[in-house]
Amino acid sequence: MTDAEPRAATRSQTDVVIDGIKSMLTRGELRAGSRLPIEKDLAAQLGVSRGSLREGVRALATLGVLETRQGDGTYVTSLDPGVLLSPLGFLADLQQPAHAADLLAVRRVLEAESVSLAATRLTDADLGRLEDVLRGVDALLASDPDVDLEQFVQADTDFHAIIAAASGNPALAAIIDSLVGRTFRARLWRAISHRGSLLETQTEHRAILAELLKRDPERARIRMSVHLLGVEQFSAAHADEDPKAV
Repeated sequence: MTDAEPRAATRSQTDVVIDGIKSMLTRGELRAGSRLPIEKDLAAQLGVSRGSLREGVRALATLGVLETRQGDGTYVTSLDPGVLLSPLGFLADLQQPAHAADLLAVRRVLEAESVSLAATRLTDADLGRLEDVLRGVDALLASDPDVDLEQFVQADTDFHAIIAAASGNPALAAIIDSLVGRTFRARLWRAISHRGSLLETQTEHRAILAELLKRDPERARIRMSVHLLGVEQFSAAHADEDPKAV
């Protein structure tokens, strides 16, 4: 008996289902939009009980791989990167302040690449949307000290999302979006806003847009890196603070 055999023997039936359906996808037996075989046949094919098959299907549905349609069977989803990578957002939402800077460091690396790619791919319409976002923030900041933080967070989200989408890499855009979940962003920006850094953030966004308008990938990369490094350093410096206090 090999070392692999005892490990395989300890696998749960649910794992067998997940691995089996994954293999069917990688071999091309199932594709995006495919309907799974009927429950009895698929359970027999995978060598598991129908109850275990249902558990495996539920797990894959949670991961965005499968979807069950009432009265119509179970289908493979579109396998869109945004759907498959969405569980990363759950990680970001649950991240504790002490580890927030770690995620932000990953985000900085990815967004620096994203903005570099976007610099030569953004359409005039994309650039117009970025300008509209920043004009909206200008109006918000003019209402100081009663800045609507929720709107500011949404504008920040939109600014970075437009750039990521324009990178031309859906997987990269999905990872960036998932890494910085909305709850995580809101907690972080609430802390930053209490220290009067919203105007600084807007200024940095303006600098990024200026380089994008020039279609300069390297300078856009530098501007984005500096911008996110500041957020990262702030998060690390205040990691011990009680998030309920900000």
